Amino acid sequence: MDGTNAPRPPVFATLGCRLNTYETEAMKVLAAGAGIDNAVVVNTCAVTAEAVRKARQEIRRLRRENPSATIIVTGCAAQTEPETFAAMAEVDRVIGNAEKMQADTWTAMAGPDFIGTTEKVQVDDIMSVRETAGHLIDGFGTRARAYVQIQNGCDHRCTFCIIPFGRGNSRSVPAGVVVDQIRRLVARGYNEVVLTGVDLTSWGADLPAEPRLGDLVMRILKLVPELPRLRISSIDSIEADEALMRAIAEEDRLMPHLHLSLQAGDNMILKRMKRRHSREDAIAFCQQARRLRPDMTFGADIIAGFPTETEAMFLNSLRLVEECDLTWLHVFPYSPRHGTPAARMPQVHGTAVRDRAARLRAAGEAGIARHLGAQIGRSHRILMESPRMGRTEQFAEVVFATDQAEGQIVCKEIKGQDGHQLTA
Repeated sequence: MDGTNAPRPPVFATLGCRLNTYETEAMKVLAAGAGIDNAVVVNTCAVTAEAVRKARQEIRRLRRENPSATIIVTGCAAQTEPETFAAMAEVDRVIGNAEKMQADTWTAMAGPDFIGTTEKVQVDDIMSVRETAGHLIDGFGTRARAYVQIQNGCDHRCTFCIIPFGRGNSRSVPAGVVVDQIRRLVARGYNEVVLTGVDLTSWGADLPAEPRLGDLVMRILKLVPELPRLRISSIDSIEADEALMRAIAEEDRLMPHLHLSLQAGDNMILKRMKRRHSREDAIAFCQQARRLRPDMTFGADIIAGFPTETEAMFLNSLRLVEECDLTWLHVFPYSPRHGTPAARMPQVHGTAVRDRAARLRAAGEAGIARHLGAQIGRSHRILMESPRMGRTEQFAEVVFATDQAEGQIVCKEIKGQDGHQLTA
């Protein structure tokens, strides 16, 4: 067989969150096992209307670059808007978030003539799914850091969010399964593991005895003593339990970096978002966590221009950046998601939304500059992601002028900063 006619392995494109990236790695294994070839798989995001627009744009680009390939669309946008993607001439198959993790789905799509043999759209009711992480991936991304999915879905119904309808209800991976996977990852040489999911602090609510996230963290650190670094991806601070706070205080192997789902800093906006915390709760949590762990740094998700947000309300969010001493901001200009309550509320003019997002990002840039500047002259334990770049325990990037041992933890003094990076 010549090179022209040889089967081509599938191409995968991932948009959105780290969990999507994790699941793409699982799909690669499933597709390879099924013998899928000459296909393009697009794993979409639905967090904003802009994310859906980018997914459609990416699909059109991939079709132009792969005119003869079968294009399969999946992910949260495919789950919430299957008809949108099924209507695209470029798309051959739409599969849901549950279906994409099932071996039978990929087996059915294998072979040159599967198009037309089954329905174009294969998206079932995600709310009926009761299990998660049926297909575990032993590490992906860098050779230094591995991601472990411990939870999926969300039981909360924030008024702006479509994600529960893309991911389903909250469901947890049993602690024993998580611990066994982390043991395998450490045995393969990974020096850092990141716990990931949609709503991490809801972990355990659906398991016997209803353990909490802090219980899982303490169990991992106790039962896998050879794991050098454990990191938590994102939490809802109002759900932080006593064991998690104890781990923050006592466990040096738990990294001093938390990304918080704050969304806003004004109490009325938080109420209209149907969040479960107040601005006072957020400030108190950050103060307590930093008392327990003085080197703790925080990132946060904040939405700019939520419906009904006045300038005074926005300023409360802007002030929260300083009051919580936030370092790494993810700023989202609000965009209405069809089917959510917030989409029916009085909208803020687009110009004001963009202006507020820019001001929040500027505050975030100032926070990064303050944090990086404070590290100069200090020594840090740096996990090397590549020969010339690693990250501190607080997740700041550090660049080196000479090669270091990739995947290893090196202790170096910080000499300076360059934009968003430290130099050592």
